[in-house]
Formats: sequence, structure tokens, C-alpha cells
Amino acid sequence: MRTITCLAALGGLAAALLSTAALAEATTYPLTIENCGQQVTFDKAPERTVALGHNSAEILFLLGLEDRMAGTAFWPNRVLPELEAAYDKVEVLTVEFPTLEAILAQQPDFVPAMLVTLLGADSKVAKREDFERLGIPTYLSPSACTTMTDVDNATGSSDTSIYGLRETLWNMELLYQEIEDMARIYDVQDRGQAVIADLKAREASLREEFAQRDDLTFLFWFSSTSPSDDAYLAGGNGPSGYIADLLGGSNALKTEAEWPALGWEGIMAANPTVIVAAQVDRERWALDESQAKIDFLTTDPAVSQMDAVKAGRIAVMSGASMNPSVNTLYGAEQLAAQLRTFDLP
Repeated sequence: MRTITCLAALGGLAAALLSTAALAEATTYPLTIENCGQQVTFDKAPERTVALGHNSAEILFLLGLEDRMAGTAFWPNRVLPELEAAYDKVEVLTVEFPTLEAILAQQPDFVPAMLVTLLGADSKVAKREDFERLGIPTYLSPSACTTMTDVDNATGSSDTSIYGLRETLWNMELLYQEIEDMARIYDVQDRGQAVIADLKAREASLREEFAQRDDLTFLFWFSSTSPSDDAYLAGGNGPSGYIADLLGGSNALKTEAEWPALGWEGIMAANPTVIVAAQVDRERWALDESQAKIDFLTTDPAVSQMDAVKAGRIAVMSGASMNPSVNTLYGAEQLAAQLRTFDLP
């Protein structure tokens, strides 16, 4: 009953949970799944998971699995408000990149991760093989796998993988696959189906409301180390491009690079209809805060003359939404609410 109550608070999922429970097949262990070109086997449902990255943790929270978690790490933004109660029950190792030693100290029996920088060939934390040698299964988000030129390299066993290139537009199907996989691993398929049904309904609602416009473009500004440095932006085919498309427009940056850096002359030349200033809670860079971005946009002599700035078309969105995650759809809804109030040309 606790799980159903939690899901209901996240958008009426209780009804979906009851309607799909009879359709879900129980997991048979040992379970082997294919993940980023690698076979991963689970002898039983994990009981001490350490989730690396907000998306990996929030999916488990949505599935009501906080009691199966031994820790989380890497939180550039605070947890979704709806999931704070679950978040408070699990130890946060660090809001930045954890060390391998800190993870192993929790005696994990499963380590899922949302980014290759957390679990990949060039990871700042560990490679998948580091855990495999200890008999600890791992899982890398399917969204992370698609940023590589060779999916087989996502196993973390090669140094030739390339992070940050996405040839086609990201979409929620990759996220739904991840939720389905997690539900199977923990044998909570009914909960997984309910979560997916809720997200799909919300996605469809936004798609129906916002008609496509060729002249509507969004620029997504994640952060900058200082006003004089290049802006760290969200590129064309990543989740921000998906958000722009969902809301009837497109990303102002026509690039396959997921996280390009661009000077303000180039940004002004792009002339976006709407500028989206990310709110990043980590307090690492001078322009992590959305208000710091807005202050720069509205006071810089040159940048303040951009059409979007003069027209007041500056929106604020969680920085976590710009990474592939459940946050992405929440970010789209957050942006949609502001878009409805703008005087669009």
C-alpha cells in the first residue's frame, strides 16, 4: 500500500498500477539482460544497490525501491520534490563524482549508472570490469550508450569509445527501456508498467498541445565558469533537443555534439526565440545559478540586445532535465508552463 500511495502522488499512478498488475510476469532468476552490448546476470533481486547519477536513483525511487538501496551519488540538482521522502531514506555518498572506494564501502550487490563518465571506459569513477571482477553486476543507461560511435565500447573495456556525440534525436523510448529493465531486475514489473503509462500520458499531452513551428527555436544554457568564458550549452540531438521538439520547436544549435561550448558572438548569431537558463544546484561554477545567468543576459551591453532577452523570453529549467532522465519530461512540463505566458512572435 505504501508504494501505491507514493505513485498516486506522482500523477494518479495507483489506477494504472492496479490495471497492469495482472499483466505483469514475475521475474525468473537467474535473469540475464543485454545492456549496452554486454550480458549482465542477476542471481536474485538486488538488495544493496548504489545508484550513480540522479536518473538511476530517481527511477528506483519511482519504482518504490528505496529500501533496496545502500547509497546514491552525483546530484547536480536536488531530487525531484515528489521523491524527497524516498531520497531522505538513502545515504548520499557525494553530490559529485564518488570514489570507487566509497562505493565499495557500501558493499553493493548492484551498481547502475546514468553516464559513461560515471561508469565507462573514460570514467572518473570506475569501469564496469572493476565491478565485474568482484562479482557485482552493473548497468549503464541505454541513453548513455547511444552517445558512442561504437556501442560495444560502452562496456568500458575499450579506450576508443567517444562520449558526447548523438547522431539522432534522443527520445523517451530509451528511458522507457531503462525503466522496464529495472522493473525486471527487481521483479516489480507492475510498478514499472504504471510509471511508464503515467510518463507516456504526460508526454502525449504536451505533444498534442504544442503544434510544430519552424520559426520557434530554443537555446539551452547549462552553465559557464564565468561571464567571459564560452557558454556550456545543450546540443541539438540531446534531451534538450527532444524538449524543444516536444514543445513545437527545435534546438537553436544544429550540432550532433551533446554538450558544445560556444562564445556569445555565436550565440547571438543563432538568435533563439527562447533562452532557457538552467538552474544547477551543485554550486561549482559562477553561473550555475539560473539567476546569475539572467543577470548576465539582461545587463551585458551586447547580449541584452538579443530579441529573446528584450522580449522577456527567458525561461528557467532544472539543469538535470538536460541530461537523459525522468527529469527531462518534468523539465519539458516546467518549460511549457512558462512558454504559455510568453508573447511569441
